[in-house]
Amino acid sequence: MNKVLALLTMILSLSANAQGGIFGKDPIINLENIDKKPISWGYYLGVNFYDFKMDYKRDAKDVTVNSTTGFNVGMIGNVRISNHFDVRLEPGVSFTTRNLTFHQVPDVYDQLREVKSTYINIPIIVHYSAKRTGNIKPYLLGGYMHSINLAANEDAKDDNSAQKFRMKSATGSMVAGVGIDLYFEYFKFSPSIRGVFGIDDELVRDNDPNSPWTGNIHKMNTRGVFLNFAFH
Repeated sequence: MNKVLALLTMILSLSANAQGGIFGKDPIINLENIDKKPISWGYYLGVNFYDFKMDYKRDAKDVTVNSTTGFNVGMIGNVRISNHFDVRLEPGVSFTTRNLTFHQVPDVYDQLREVKSTYINIPIIVHYSAKRTGNIKPYLLGGYMHSINLAANEDAKDDNSAQKFRMKSATGSMVAGVGIDLYFEYFKFSPSIRGVFGIDDELVRDNDPNSPWTGNIHKMNTRGVFLNFAFH
């Protein structure tokens, strides 16, 4: 999280320097009417830091999750509701890898599972903006995201005994975050940081109810942090 915040701060500083007077006392107002369009479009690029939240049947931490940095890309469709509220549809794709270590597995060479996921995300976001000041406007966002994991292996017959980790194909998450709009001469740049909190159990359990991989897991939810850079 500290790395994400540091990166966001650096990007905002670079944006401000590039624009010159964007935070100045009397800046030249860029794209004065861009937010008045009833419908507008954009796209985003970003990075993600996916994780799993594990709930156990017995009081033991059986699994260690090590996440890696992934990649996001998608489109934005924005509908203006009022001066401060917008509703957005932000369909996109996220690529991520999480490495799971199952400490209850006797064979140390069979403890690690590399879980690669390709999510098609369909978030519906409510976007609340503060009053614009010069060429900046902070905002809050929140909503629901439906995701389809193309690498889930949900219907596979083999399980962890055959080194096949299985997850459910469809899952839902709540999303909340903050961001800022920066108005340049020809485009609006909107970096945001958002948390993703899974509400569905994604784990497909092994055929053996006493499996050392999944037997003690009561619930496995996705959670993560997205750092997105949107252009309008």
